[in-house]
Amino acid sequence: MWAALRFHLLPAIKLYLLGFKVLLAQLLNKPLKLPVMPRQHGKVAIVTGGGRGIGYEVVRHLARLGAHVIIVEFEKLDLASLQSIQQFAESFKKRNLPLNILVNNAGVMLVPEGRTKDMFEQHFGVNYLGHFLLTWLLLDTLKDSGKSDHVSCVVNVSSSAHSIGTIRLNDLNSCQHYSAHAAYCQSKLGQVLFSSHLHQQMQREGFPVVSCAVDPGMVDTALYQHLCTPLRMAQSLIARLLFRTPEEGAATVLSAALSPAMDGDPAGGYWANGRREMTTLPTFDPQLPLSLWEISLQLLGLQ
Repeated sequence: MWAALRFHLLPAIKLYLLGFKVLLAQLLNKPLKLPVMPRQHGKVAIVTGGGRGIGYEVVRHLARLGAHVIIVEFEKLDLASLQSIQQFAESFKKRNLPLNILVNNAGVMLVPEGRTKDMFEQHFGVNYLGHFLLTWLLLDTLKDSGKSDHVSCVVNVSSSAHSIGTIRLNDLNSCQHYSAHAAYCQSKLGQVLFSSHLHQQMQREGFPVVSCAVDPGMVDTALYQHLCTPLRMAQSLIARLLFRTPEEGAATVLSAALSPAMDGDPAGGYWANGRREMTTLPTFDPQLPLSLWEISLQLLGLQ
């Protein structure tokens, strides 16, 4: 009885309470309006999940600024398939294009228990591990494209849900106890830890690449389609009043992606509400980001 409460009901309660807190904050604060952004002529960007929602608005704005934007949809890049990711990366590299901005935006939330084509839990496999592999395969291109005065940028679209996530290194695929709510939060925390470790590694090795994680807020997109029917109906009504629009959600993503060009600041970090903020991670274990990084490399056969 307690095990069922701990591993199934408790993560759901924590996530919905967090959602209520976020909605209240959004009600009290005006949505971000983008400042004038610098032109991006000659720059190349890749945006996963760029065909709809936040990704579409990021693509639309970058294109308006003159960037060459490659929209990555699931028909072209299936983040649930390691082979598809590898094929996409190889195809992109053959074009001999630079890569100045990589926005890891695509994701799933609260999907029923299932596995990717490579037998990873879906939240972990798509939200975290698929983007980890994509970034790894394109990292050399990002390094070569960055300059000391205009670094390349990796943006991982995470969520405030990372703050209640738990990384279980011995059960990343949620085999012991499955909760869609816990699995989603774990994947979002994984993105933040990956982003932070990547940034530190790039800075330590002197490469012109920054990495940051972004919380776009609660945005009215198709991400909520897997909510149970009563919650889905409530969400569709509340979204009109309290959720951000995809364009408003994209504002923080764009602010993070273009911040080096706007203010010359090569710092990464965690972004919310259009600016860099402190984030309280649910663990103070300094070894955890490195451990997750090394296990990810092992799972992907990169080490």
